[in-house]
Amino acid sequence: MCLGIPVEVVKINDEETALIELTGVQKEINIQLVPQVKIGDWVILHAGFAIEIIDEKEAEKTLDSFRELMEASKSATKKKN
Repeated sequence: MCLGIPVEVVKINDEETALIELTGVQKEINIQLVPQVKIGDWVILHAGFAIEIIDEKEAEKTLDSFRELMEASKSATKKKN
């Protein structure tokens, strides 16, 4: 299974790369698959590549789901101990 994570584009470096941010962490990624991306856009990041532009509402919905999974995982781990 592959996992793509929504991230926000904060800077376009050149035609090939951009700087993204998620929860305060910034990383340079490849944007060649989404050449129309702009600062402020949300993209799905997979293996260092932006593979799709999504709207902010969908990004937040997906990130909320990830947060819920993390909390459920933490709860399950605590119950085992």
